[in-house]
Amino acid sequence: MKKISLTGNEAVAYALKQVEPEVISFYPITPTTEIIQLTNKYILEGKMKTEMILAESEHSALSACVGAAACNLRTVTATASQGLLYMHEVLTVASGLNLPIVMIVGNRSISAPLNIHNDHSDTMAVKDSGWLQFYAENPQEAYYLTILAFKITNLIKIPAMICLDGFITTHELTKINILSDKEVKNFLGKKDKQKSLFNFEKAPIFGQLSLPDSYLYFRFKLAKKIKKSKKIIEKTFTNFNQKFQTHFNLIETFNLTTAKNIIIASSSICGTIKETITQNLKEWGLIKITTYRPFPKKSLINICKNKEKIIILDKSLTFKGEKTGHLYEEVKEALFDLQEKPKIFGEVVGLGGKAFSPKDLKKLIQKYE
Repeated sequence: MKKISLTGNEAVAYALKQVEPEVISFYPITPTTEIIQLTNKYILEGKMKTEMILAESEHSALSACVGAAACNLRTVTATASQGLLYMHEVLTVASGLNLPIVMIVGNRSISAPLNIHNDHSDTMAVKDSGWLQFYAENPQEAYYLTILAFKITNLIKIPAMICLDGFITTHELTKINILSDKEVKNFLGKKDKQKSLFNFEKAPIFGQLSLPDSYLYFRFKLAKKIKKSKKIIEKTFTNFNQKFQTHFNLIETFNLTTAKNIIIASSSICGTIKETITQNLKEWGLIKITTYRPFPKKSLINICKNKEKIIILDKSLTFKGEKTGHLYEEVKEALFDLQEKPKIFGEVVGLGGKAFSPKDLKKLIQKYE
């Protein structure tokens, strides 16, 4: 294992070079275009044997991924914001067909008004499209989660999004640990055998018609599969942690040994929270949501049942008439059956890239003391 300086985009591109998927299909969009530029550079230099498809739109880019994955090829794309929303029609096709596609999302606000900076409005808008969702705090996690996503999707046969905060994680330059090419290849192993459009002797059926008497069965089956995926994800994380001394789980905790109160958040904002807790807020702990889909309900219940206060920080808005976000709604529902519930508060921060500093966090906490 070696340590080199990479941005989040560079770390993802480096991971893709090591994974060497058979197909990359994309349409450029800020802030993830750089990932595709870098992987294309690796291909031109002979460091990757990958077919690069430049589509005419994000909709077409994901449609090409569907075709490639249906041929049992490792497939990846990258997008953000309006590009992800333009893909929405095809997102449910990919998940409904149980295709192991990996998508890198540079989280970015959605229009209108036009804003190219970070929040989670894009991925929260498609959170229930049948895709797994993992959120990276920093370039190191972006690198590892990209590798893990190919392993997990191959095992589960459900597509996955790796989410990086746009212009924060995507462009943050930091030193990260890099695995060797051999370590990555050995960890991924061979793809599982599955039905393929290339099987001309026994051609499979994709996208068949489902009438009212059977459609519900397929949707419930997908929902059940996503729920069951927690165990496979946890087992894969554990295996990775043991091999490479990492710390992945559905959630990550920080300073919870003596803390009576908890902050719950995800992605890059967690770095700010950890620093602030260490310096000034030692009576508070952090739960970082790494795996948003499937949602880690059981893990949250076990940790939160004896706490006094919980503040959930969201980078998205639900438009329910309150200033609350999607993560707040998920946590509130997860803890609903607790007999002695902690006091739960929700705050929406960082929309459109608005800065959230340690000073802002301390001021917010004072509001609920």
